[in-house]
Amino acid sequence: MMFEPLKPHIETIVSNPNNSVNKRLLAICKLLEASIPHYNWVGFYFRNGKKEELILGPYVGAPTDHTIIPFGKGICGQVAISNKNFVVPDVTTQDNYIACSITVKAEIVIPIFVNGKNIGQIDIDSNTPDPFTEADERFLEFVCTKVASIL
Repeated sequence: MMFEPLKPHIETIVSNPNNSVNKRLLAICKLLEASIPHYNWVGFYFRNGKKEELILGPYVGAPTDHTIIPFGKGICGQVAISNKNFVVPDVTTQDNYIACSITVKAEIVIPIFVNGKNIGQIDIDSNTPDPFTEADERFLEFVCTKVASIL
């Protein structure tokens, strides 16, 4: 399984107090994008204070115009409301999808909870159709739990 060997790397990144939170989040993005072939854009979105919107945090991949996403808009905005994982095998089937790139075929978004509150999420786009499995979900839940410990 490609995910198990990455877990100690995630733990090492998260537990490094010499780096800022944003540097650690960026290091996670870089590790995931470089290590998992079907992860073509990896980034974090966080609730923007008390506003009903998400603001883009550290990410790797193609630049995006979607630096602020209102709650309810797109896959990320829907996860901000539902508090549930959202796996999209084919983005063309989603009416409420916000296209970042014409190369993106699939997306997975996993919420990050701190003290029971959804404070953000990890967002991954793939240029491969239907690449995400339950193993991706479980691994990304692990990543989000580790990230939550430093927020």
